[in-house]
Amino acid sequence: MSLAQAFPITNNPKSEFVSELIGLAEIDRATINMVTWQREQSESLIGATKKLSDRSPHLNVREEVTPDSVSKALTRHLGKTDNLEPLINDISELTDAFCCLMGCDSVGLRLEVVDRASCPRFHVDQVVCRLITTYQGPATQWLAHQDADRSKLGRGNGGLPDEQSGLMTSTDQIQSIASGDVALLKGEGWPGNQGAGIIHRSPTIPAGEQRLVLTLDPIF
Repeated sequence: MSLAQAFPITNNPKSEFVSELIGLAEIDRATINMVTWQREQSESLIGATKKLSDRSPHLNVREEVTPDSVSKALTRHLGKTDNLEPLINDISELTDAFCCLMGCDSVGLRLEVVDRASCPRFHVDQVVCRLITTYQGPATQWLAHQDADRSKLGRGNGGLPDEQSGLMTSTDQIQSIASGDVALLKGEGWPGNQGAGIIHRSPTIPAGEQRLVLTLDPIF
């Protein structure tokens, strides 16, 4: 089923965990608002991400790419080195798969190294869907639909921290995507998904550590 054929989401969407790349297609189901591909990163991929984050601690790549142009674009930004090929190949594969799933020709790619939370408050995205994977460091945190009081998002928090605003009843409800896993997050822009975008935030990064994070947004 394509995005255009998706049915409106139910009142209590769930998250889904899959063991293969093809399983990300579950995002098209009306009952799902997040799918996570739980995967093991290869040693070569882990080595490439560490090399990149060590070499480019202020990396911030933002570009519109297609499945055909992404490899060349990344090589231009990251430099020509065989040691980074596993990372470039992985991002190329994810770009191709995401474009197929979303039915789009191009995506907005963001690849950056960060040492602090870029979106530290729980929120929902005003997009159709976003792919996110954290190659290194702590990964995205999220709340299940039934565990959150959405009236406490944004200004509804009354200026209080997420843990004190009433958004959740217990911090034990905060869940995390594992480093290396690939997640598709439905936003408020998904047809019929208004009021059900997955609630998430960037994690706190311990002093001296970094995240290498990739996001892809479909461009229609």
